[in-house]
Amino acid sequence: MHYSLKQMTVFDAVADLESVSAAAKKLSMSQSAVSMSLGQLEHLLDRPLFIRQGNRLILSHWGQWLRPKARRLLQDAQQIASGLHDQQIISGTLRLCASQTAAEHLLPGLISQIDCDFPELRIALTVENSDKVVQALLDYQCDLGIIEGRNDDSRLHHEHWIDDHLVVIASARHPFAQHKNNSLAQLEQATWVLREQGAGTRRIFDAAIHGLIDKLNVWKEYEQIPLLKALVKKGAYLTCLPYLDVEKDLACGELVILSTPELNLKRHLSFIWRHDSGDNPLRDCFITQAKRIKKAHFTDR
Repeated sequence: MHYSLKQMTVFDAVADLESVSAAAKKLSMSQSAVSMSLGQLEHLLDRPLFIRQGNRLILSHWGQWLRPKARRLLQDAQQIASGLHDQQIISGTLRLCASQTAAEHLLPGLISQIDCDFPELRIALTVENSDKVVQALLDYQCDLGIIEGRNDDSRLHHEHWIDDHLVVIASARHPFAQHKNNSLAQLEQATWVLREQGAGTRRIFDAAIHGLIDKLNVWKEYEQIPLLKALVKKGAYLTCLPYLDVEKDLACGELVILSTPELNLKRHLSFIWRHDSGDNPLRDCFITQAKRIKKAHFTDR
């Protein structure tokens, strides 16, 4: 069987973009050349790798089986080429998909340090909620994910990074802000604005109130943390957000933390990646650098 790296590159691009024309543009090839290369690979393997659905090319069962193996093969080829050209082994692009809190508060300093220590390593960052980070990994849209809390999908490897916790917050003008402790009955009576379903923050909050509060009055749900904070500052609403996202607002007195001793709002940020993705020195380098951040800075707040 004499398949080529070019054929695997074409297969990977078509699988990624679900289009021959888009893959041709990405690879600077003609559409006919891409179609020919893909057809030759399917002929060699004697298996259909794609199923056409309208204008999209969707991976067949055999294509799904081949995809992670092709990705590992292409990664190995890239490392060999880097070594032969006397380049740094840690070179290339790591596709990272991260939740909002990590992207805003943790990654800027980390990426800046990596830029200094590993100038040939490029971080292509996408910001999504935790559920969408998981889906991006399963769809081969990224190499590494950072989520809030856990994900138990058997196809993904999960590794703890940093401890953190959520806080229930209100405006300093809210009636509950004057209470030493806030009862579950008071929380149930309040009007809430919260993160959307699928966000790690929302999942942790829902788990914390499960079995304690029967029905929460959720007025609105939003993806944007600045919008939630702005609404709470107006005085009428409560919300629950990561401490890292409200630290500055608390310091200047615009928001206050409500004491809710009955709720367990501890959480952690974690790395996830596909079990079948094989060795990836760029991913390993990023995680090693990330773990050098002192965890104490993010705990016991």
